[in-house]
Amino acid sequence: MFRTMLKLLGPLVVLAMASAASAQQSASPSPQAAAVSSRPSTQPAAPVMAAPAPPAPVRASSDDVAVDNAKSPTSITPALRELSPWSMFLLADAIVKAVMIGLAFASLATWTIFIAKMFELSVARRKLRASLHRIAESRSLAEAQFALGERTGVMSAFIAAAIREARLSAGISSDSGIRERAASSFAEIARAEARGIRLGMGLLATIGATSPFVGLFGTVWGIMNSFIGISKAQTTNLAVVAPGIAEALLATAIGLVAAIPAVIIYNHFARVTKTYLELVSRASGAAGRLLSRDLDRSHGGAHLRAAE
Repeated sequence: MFRTMLKLLGPLVVLAMASAASAQQSASPSPQAAAVSSRPSTQPAAPVMAAPAPPAPVRASSDDVAVDNAKSPTSITPALRELSPWSMFLLADAIVKAVMIGLAFASLATWTIFIAKMFELSVARRKLRASLHRIAESRSLAEAQFALGERTGVMSAFIAAAIREARLSAGISSDSGIRERAASSFAEIARAEARGIRLGMGLLATIGATSPFVGLFGTVWGIMNSFIGISKAQTTNLAVVAPGIAEALLATAIGLVAAIPAVIIYNHFARVTKTYLELVSRASGAAGRLLSRDLDRSHGGAHLRAAE
């Protein structure tokens, strides 16, 4: 029994000793590895670089901030928008504003006169030509008055003046006196028609002649204020000078905008009015011829009755 137990314990003891030896070998390094590890290293160790410390924040001065803002495109855009005509008008001096408003009203009056006179002259010329065409075949003042009917105008005024003079001069044997008095009446009617048709042209001439000088006055006043602002600001920077000068020059621009159309329209109406007054002169001559025919006819009938 004892021997049997020894036989069983023997292999167990051997197995335990083998496992202990293997565990000791795995825990201790090999001689070669120990030798390699025991050798001094010939390569220098890489130096460990310390991470650089973040730089301390630098506070920008107010001047630097102003320069950066001036150089940034976002700050340039509002400055460009401020130089629009409307903004320059709003920022202008009170006197310069008054000059600009006056010139704007002058330009409005110019175009109003242009539209009104174009309509008036076209209607007057058409009516006068039609009246001359109606009385072209008339042989007496009575026929001409009947041909015109209820039409009004300068031709009807000439015919009515001739008939009135012939009626008032009834019984007067001097035909030359009747013709002279009728011609005097025709001249008064023609002058009144010329005054009416030229109404407003004096204002056009005034606007065309004075608008540039009024705008120049606004420019001079604005530039004077700009120089005063420069002296107060103690700087000659163009950004400071330019807005005031631009506002001043805007007054001259508006003055030219008001003056140039006024001069052109005035010259146009001077030519058109001259053509219309020539038609009025033709109408006056037509009425005078009709009156002369009536006088000759009446005196011819009187001579025939006297001969009989």
